[in-house]
Amino acid sequence: MLVRISVTALFVILLAPGPGLAQELYDVVILGGRVMDPETGRDEIANIGILGERIEAITTQEIRGRTTIDASGQIVAPGFIDILASIGRNREAHTFKIGDGVTTVLGMHGGPLDVERYVEEHTAVGPLANYAATVSHAGLREAVGATDRYAPATPEQIEAMRPLAVRAIRDGAVGIGFGVNYTPGASYEEIFALFEVAAAEGVPCHLHARYKGNVFPLTMSLAAMEVVAIAAATGAQAQLAHLISSTVGSAPLSIALVEGANARGVNVGFDFHVWTRNQTTLQSALFDEGWRERFGGAEYSDVYVAQTQERLTEDRFFELRSQPGGLAVQTEFIPEEEMIMGLRSPLGIVSSDGGGLVNGRGHPRSVGTFGRFLGRFVRDLQVVSWMEGIEKITLLPARRVERAIPRMARKGRLQVGMDADVTVFDPTTVRARATYANPAQMSEGISYVIVNGTLVLERGTILEGVASGQWLRHPRPIS
Repeated sequence: MLVRISVTALFVILLAPGPGLAQELYDVVILGGRVMDPETGRDEIANIGILGERIEAITTQEIRGRTTIDASGQIVAPGFIDILASIGRNREAHTFKIGDGVTTVLGMHGGPLDVERYVEEHTAVGPLANYAATVSHAGLREAVGATDRYAPATPEQIEAMRPLAVRAIRDGAVGIGFGVNYTPGASYEEIFALFEVAAAEGVPCHLHARYKGNVFPLTMSLAAMEVVAIAAATGAQAQLAHLISSTVGSAPLSIALVEGANARGVNVGFDFHVWTRNQTTLQSALFDEGWRERFGGAEYSDVYVAQTQERLTEDRFFELRSQPGGLAVQTEFIPEEEMIMGLRSPLGIVSSDGGGLVNGRGHPRSVGTFGRFLGRFVRDLQVVSWMEGIEKITLLPARRVERAIPRMARKGRLQVGMDADVTVFDPTTVRARATYANPAQMSEGISYVIVNGTLVLERGTILEGVASGQWLRHPRPIS
C-alpha cells in the first residue's frame, strides 16, 4: 500500500505543471476567464499563455506575460469563424469582422478566378482577420462565354470550365462557390461536372441552391435533394449556404434531408445567418415572376432599398427593377422559427453571408451577426447552450473546411498547440448594435480579439498598426 501511494504521488507530481510554467514569460496572457473549448469540453476558469502564434499553456496556475488581459467574468472562446462572407478588400471590412469577434473569414459564396490578385489586394490593406475564398461558378460561366443566366452552358463550355476551376484551386482557392438561384439556366450537367472537379481536388462545393421557398414542386427541399444527390454521386463535400433564408416553409424537410444524408455517409452540411431580412440585387433572377410566393407571401412593401431604407410600392418596385445595374435591396421575409430549427440541428452553422458596407450602408449581418446570435439566440432565448453556441461559430465551421484548408485543423479550438485565434466576450452584454437603418456599429460585449497571437481588439477598440490576418489557401498538389 505504501508503494502504491508513493507511485501515485510521484505520478501526480510529474503530471502537474512545474515551476517552469509559472516562471515563463509569455507574449500574451489571458487571466481568469471562463475558458470554453467545444472539442474537448473544457469549461473552467483558467489562464492562457500565448507565445508567438500558438497557445502554449492553459492552466490554473499563475502565469506572466508581456501583455496581460484580465478576462474575469468573461468567456474566452476560440476566435469565431465566418464560413460564408464576401469580405471586402478594405480595412473597414476587416475592422467590422474583428469587432464582431471573427478571426477567420471564408468567402465560400462566389470568389475570384484570379486568386493571386485577390491575395495581393487583401495584403495591400493589411488584413486583420484570416481570409480565404472559393472560385465562383458564375465567374467560370462568364469566362467561357456562358453569359445568359437563363441558358445552360454548352457541353464545350462545361469542359472549358473544368481546367479553369482546377487552376484556381491549385492557385489556392478553397472550393467552388455556386449561386445557382442567380443562374437558373445552369444545367444539372454543369453542376455535376464542377462537383467532379471539387471531389478530385479535395475541396468543397458551397451552394446558394437552385430554388427558394415552399411553392410546390420547385421548393427548397427539391434544391436540397439536387445537392445531396450530386454530392453522393461524385463524392464531393457540399454545403448548403444560407439555407434558412431560402427555406421559407421548407425548413423541416430540407434540414431532415441534410441530416439524413450526412448520417448515411454523404458529406453535406448547411449554414445560415440569423436576420429576418436578406439582401440581394433587385435586378437578380430571385425577383423574377412569382417571387412573392417563393418569398413566403411577401409583399412589395416588404422590400427596402439597402442604402436609403426606402420601402417600395409595386410601382416603385418595377421602376427600379427596370433600371440597369444592380440595386441592393433587403426583403423582410425570413421566419425566426425556422432559424431556431436550424440552430437546434447538430449540423447547423451560423454564418453572416455578409458582403460588407458601402458608405456605411448595407445589411447589418456584415457587422453584427455573431453578436446578435450570442446575445439573442444563446443568452436571451436560450435556444442552445453557451458551449453549443460557441461550437456553431468555431469548431463546426473549422471541421467543415479543414480537408481543403489544413491550417483550419489548428483553428476553432482552445488547446495547447493550436493557433492563438481567441475571442474574449462578456456573456451578459454581448449583442449586435448594427441595425438596418444604421449598420455601421460594431457589436457590444466583444472585449478582446487575438489573431495569430497578436492582440487586434482591446476593450472594444481596434489597435493601430496591426495586420496579423493571414491568407488560408488550399495547398498546392505535390508534383
